[in-house]
Amino acid sequence: MEIGISRVHYPVTTLGPGNRIGIWLQGCSIHCEGCISMDTWQFNVNKVSLDELKKVLNLWLPQCDGITISGGEPFDQEAQLIEVLNFLKPYSKSILLYSGYSFSHIENKQPIQNRLIDVLISEPYDHTKSQTKRLLGSDNQKIHFLTTLGERDFRAYLEQPSTKKLDVQIVGDTVWMAGIPLNGMKEIAEASKRDKVTISHSQATIKNN
Repeated sequence: MEIGISRVHYPVTTLGPGNRIGIWLQGCSIHCEGCISMDTWQFNVNKVSLDELKKVLNLWLPQCDGITISGGEPFDQEAQLIEVLNFLKPYSKSILLYSGYSFSHIENKQPIQNRLIDVLISEPYDHTKSQTKRLLGSDNQKIHFLTTLGERDFRAYLEQPSTKKLDVQIVGDTVWMAGIPLNGMKEIAEASKRDKVTISHSQATIKNN
């Protein structure tokens, strides 16, 4: 079985407590306006075998503190997602998953009903809402503690003030960032112009009303 993967990275320190494995799935049908990861929307690209993904994860799982899964939209590849979650669960590392679907749309899905996810962040990103809560792109999004492991790892972490920091990796002319930047990539790109640096990015266009 193949799975669409945008990228996999370790360590990620901005999307949950500790040093986490970050898995970004490729493909999203929701297309939230203002999304900072529009490059992850396209389906049928960046496909790898699940066996290859598992080999990479096995390198990091012994030392990681947890796993954060985002996208793209993980539930748009539900069968592959279940396979990955079943592989990860025996390691007893907390699994945080972001979904742009409303909780009512996915609450009966197998990963949630079988508690394969420890913490779920649901609801579509809304660029018109405020952004004050830790780990949330917009304050309308909801955090669900699905297991005692998730509650143990995340409850105190989420009560701390948001630091708004980013993990940054530079490969050639590409700068890759993990985290939730305040106000998104457009402001970062505009600010860089003061230093005569031009940044192109994949944040979705926000329509002018």
